[in-house]
Amino acid sequence: MKLFGTDGIRGRVNRHPMTPETVLRIGMAAATVLRKEHYGRNMVLIGKDTRLSGYMIESALTSGICSMGMNVTLVGPLPTPGIAFLTRTLRMDAGIVISASHNPFQDNGIKFFSHDGFKLPDSLERRIEELVTDDNLARFRPKGEEVGKAFRLDDATGRYIEYVKSTLPKGMLFEGMKLVVDCANGAAYKTTPWLLRELGAEVIAINEKPDGVNINLDCGTLHMESLQKAVLQHKADAGIAHDGDADRVLLCDEKGRVVDGDRILGICADDMKASRFLRGNTVVSTVMSNIGLEKFLEQKGIRLIRTKVGDRYVVERMIAEGYNLGGEQSGHIIFLDHNTTGDGPVTAMQVLSIMKKKGASLSKLASGIRLFPQVLINVEVLKKHDIRTIPGIEKAVRAAEAKLGSNGRVLVRASGTEPKIRVMLEGRDLKVITGLGRNIAKVIKETMR
Repeated sequence: MKLFGTDGIRGRVNRHPMTPETVLRIGMAAATVLRKEHYGRNMVLIGKDTRLSGYMIESALTSGICSMGMNVTLVGPLPTPGIAFLTRTLRMDAGIVISASHNPFQDNGIKFFSHDGFKLPDSLERRIEELVTDDNLARFRPKGEEVGKAFRLDDATGRYIEYVKSTLPKGMLFEGMKLVVDCANGAAYKTTPWLLRELGAEVIAINEKPDGVNINLDCGTLHMESLQKAVLQHKADAGIAHDGDADRVLLCDEKGRVVDGDRILGICADDMKASRFLRGNTVVSTVMSNIGLEKFLEQKGIRLIRTKVGDRYVVERMIAEGYNLGGEQSGHIIFLDHNTTGDGPVTAMQVLSIMKKKGASLSKLASGIRLFPQVLINVEVLKKHDIRTIPGIEKAVRAAEAKLGSNGRVLVRASGTEPKIRVMLEGRDLKVITGLGRNIAKVIKETMR
């Protein structure tokens, strides 16, 4: 049984594996593995987003972990990067985030951080999977007096806000700036608005009233329309959009145009190189990053390295080769000098500080990064297959690549988090790549029913 995808465990609530019974065993298995791996405080930090099911999963996880002799500290709703930060700075043995990120409220998930704030290595995830299905898992249970306790940390949001502020240049304030923040009714519903107000900005917060079922509902990074409209309505300097757990951020300039992760990477890389902070004059991104970003970076004397899709692969490459800036087009931006994972609030603060330092609008900063048109089509499938083994799909892809030549790219891959095949095409002519993409999607539907 495979539980872990590219971003932890995820699924529909009250369906395997996101049932109380399975989550209880996940907690038991994780505690067993982590107790063997680390000998620190014997403490796991657990945070979550605002989904209704978070209460149920939090309770099941806590019970499972405590039953195996580890202690738990609960922080409630907090952005995923806040959990990574607190896990590291509070010397926890591990951190757990209960969230399905950008998915609808009916889904939920569990992702783990090791004691150093990085995601668990594959070897530990495999060991947890093995123990979840081990009929003899109960043999690891300690005696009654050795079961764990659960505690609550009440000032987690304040600690995280102070950390985010510390990533800014000394004395940096955003007085005189008007900003719209789309909190996606998720984990950052308090964090980012409070943070910006403390830094002197005028803040208009939208989608900041979570009720357990409205997380990501027609808002956040997957639905930028309401943010674009609000920025124009309020004549704001910029808009900031998070996803449900706020490890992503996308921006909107003062003209109501979306500034995606590729442009954010370009803006930050250019500034970091000029300030001599960009290690190796290199940015790490994924195969999804636009050719336009690569060409912009080349002009600035910056190299772009591509990895598989998934922020964990970006982080792994950054660590292995000593780079400090990486991310994804979707808005996962990693500043390894500051945090160990994608951090939406930190990323927003870095871009705003560049605007302030240069006295430039966001539209001006983004204008030099000319992106190629890109089409992304998600095809729902009942079961994932190795696409390379299906001749019809390979033939359609090769035909599209031949049509585009050196002026475009085709990427077809299985989603790591959802039962979908993602089809991405990039080229100079939007009409051409749209037609080619639809043809590939049609072939996938016909061959992968």
